[in-house]
Amino acid sequence: MTTSENQSAEELYEFGPFRVDPARETLLKAGVAVPLTPKTFQILLVLVRHGQELVTKDDLMKTVWPDTFVGEANLSRNIFMLRKALGETAQDHRYIVTVPGRGYRLAENVHLLPGQEFSIAAATHSRVQIDVKETKPWKWIALAAVIVLALAAGLWRVLSHRRAVLGAKDTVVLADFANSTGDAIFNETLRQGLAIQLRQSPYLSLISDQRISHTLHLMGQRSDTRLTPELARGVCERTGSTAILEGSIAPLGSQYVITLQARSCRSGEVLDQEQVQAARKEDVLSALGQIASRFRNRVGESLSTIQEHNTPLAEGTTPSLEALEAYSAGWKLHTSNGAMAALPLLKRAVEIDPNFALAQATMGREYGDLDESDLSAESTTKAWQLREHASDHEKFFITATYEGLATGNLEKARQNDEAWAQSYPRDAVPHSMLAGFPNKGAGRYEQAIAEARKATALDPDFAMAYYGLAVDNVYLDRVPEAENVLRQAAARGLEIDEFIMLEHDIAFLKGDQQAMERAVARARERSGGDAWISNKEAYALAYAGQLKKARASSQRAMDQAMQESQPERAGLWQAGESLREAFFGNTSQAKERAVAALKLSNNREVEFGAALALALSGEDGRAQPLVDDLERRFPEDTVVRFSYLPVLRARAVLNRGDAAKAIELLQSAVPYELGSSRLLFGALYPIYERGEAHLVAHQGTEAAIEFQKILDHRGVVGSDPIGALAHLQLGRAQALSGDKIKAKAGYQAFFTLWKNADPDIPILEQAKAEYAELQ
Repeated sequence: MTTSENQSAEELYEFGPFRVDPARETLLKAGVAVPLTPKTFQILLVLVRHGQELVTKDDLMKTVWPDTFVGEANLSRNIFMLRKALGETAQDHRYIVTVPGRGYRLAENVHLLPGQEFSIAAATHSRVQIDVKETKPWKWIALAAVIVLALAAGLWRVLSHRRAVLGAKDTVVLADFANSTGDAIFNETLRQGLAIQLRQSPYLSLISDQRISHTLHLMGQRSDTRLTPELARGVCERTGSTAILEGSIAPLGSQYVITLQARSCRSGEVLDQEQVQAARKEDVLSALGQIASRFRNRVGESLSTIQEHNTPLAEGTTPSLEALEAYSAGWKLHTSNGAMAALPLLKRAVEIDPNFALAQATMGREYGDLDESDLSAESTTKAWQLREHASDHEKFFITATYEGLATGNLEKARQNDEAWAQSYPRDAVPHSMLAGFPNKGAGRYEQAIAEARKATALDPDFAMAYYGLAVDNVYLDRVPEAENVLRQAAARGLEIDEFIMLEHDIAFLKGDQQAMERAVARARERSGGDAWISNKEAYALAYAGQLKKARASSQRAMDQAMQESQPERAGLWQAGESLREAFFGNTSQAKERAVAALKLSNNREVEFGAALALALSGEDGRAQPLVDDLERRFPEDTVVRFSYLPVLRARAVLNRGDAAKAIELLQSAVPYELGSSRLLFGALYPIYERGEAHLVAHQGTEAAIEFQKILDHRGVVGSDPIGALAHLQLGRAQALSGDKIKAKAGYQAFFTLWKNADPDIPILEQAKAEYAELQ
């Protein structure tokens, strides 16, 4: 122990009815602990040590936040919380005086107590608890010295060679709190609150809720089973973790006692134990923050890191137990039942506390998973606007959802996720996000694969990381590698909707009809699966020219979406249907479905699909307002700027016969043109449109190069109709170049794909007429 630590341990201050214990970061009133956040306590300590002297705002901020820039609003908020804890009212500033424009000072005289009786209440290898009682200073000093000397011999070696309880690679399982208060609001809330607090730490690594849920399933338990200490130990052993965190809350008269115990997974030995009291129910979240900070320090995290990443729960997340309760229940349902089940509770959380930024961002992510992009953007934008008070860890998540789902700025999303991964090197989530759209939307598939591998290494049961690794291999046409990844995930007992979707896509690419049917059957056994698999079936059928069956599947999908109150999703699927009709030459049906889609939603994907369908159908006048709206509403969106708008503008000028201008307009899309799409339509459209422009310009060789690119990237195109039409367009390009043999081969490849097609599709009839002229 250093000299400064000894000095701090001997300090004990009194002012008014309060006693301040710096060593324990404790404020007592009549012997009862008054809950304070760590930063609020530090502000109080600075004021106490200055007595009734003025402390400027600058000095307070530099002392309490030495390595972090904070605004005066942060200081004012903490002063407000301190005044509230001291019992001040707006009219009665009895203890803290504001000096306008300068700073603050205490109104009461401060007394440094000369000495105290103390007794050793508990001593372990990681902690010494000292109970301090008021008495005459020298009466028991001899006895105290004897006790300290007796303990010193046994504790000196441990304390002088103290090591971290947890190592840099250790993981921790957080059990559910034992709640003996009789108040059900604490059942899920405290575990979630503590998890949020502990995840601020770059040092600690908590086993994720998804991994716990999966492990419980392997143990023969329901995935939403309450995680008792006994079950937590089983999870701990199966995940190779080091320790279990067991929390409890118990009544103490009108107060609450919160206890946190870290126990070795292997031996059951208690590694650390912390305890705090909360005077009122409203103070429990603040007390939870205190216990989290103490635990982080006890298990080996540096004080500087704790101070840098230690936003109080009530300040950064929510001060409402009721809102946190709803969020906790919603997150648990998300883990076990998916987005649809979680949304009502997440909505409830933000209704209780509209400033609950993490809940807003999580709700935005859920809407995104359900293809409700406007609702997703609304929630994530609200979260972004509220991010100022969030913890660093929450800010990264909020920014990721905002840039990815609201602005659509892939470069900013990638930069945020990279900074997140650097700041929290033990967190698998930012790597999984980098395996997703920020990289694959820009065609950086190798980088995405590298990030997915990092995510699975950090969390071997992270299902979405396996999906990212598999789908990125599909985009590179490495189907066997993708299948191997899915087998690895299955061997670990992992199963999510995305795996079934990808299995259907792989079977489609291989032309394996039986495997596709197996995927369809599995999907229909899952909640909500009938809708999305029917939409996938529609694309696969249309790809083969079976348009009547495709229409029936699309209608089934849209009906299901509307029954689930998902109009955006239904609109998106109808916009995709309008595009298929337009590509195949059914202009009347294309226009009808485009208009119907816009009545359901005007989100960016629906507007793009409908606008392109209208433009392909010769309705430039109806398409142009949609183009203008996309440009106005999504000025930062990478896909809108470098794919949607160039394609729509090129199509408009191509309809007027200006092929050269169309090719020029499509030049801006080149850096992103091999990127994947979030949807079942849209990928490689700039390439397809450029190929059509070269056909109009009678540049057969150049057109053939573009359509061959599409055929060379089947994994990216998937079941989008342009994948089938690229064979026909390649044949047309070869005919323009004068190579009849290759031209015939292109037409024949198209006819083979469409051997069971509806015979009355306009583009098929046109293709047959063109082929006859080649004979």
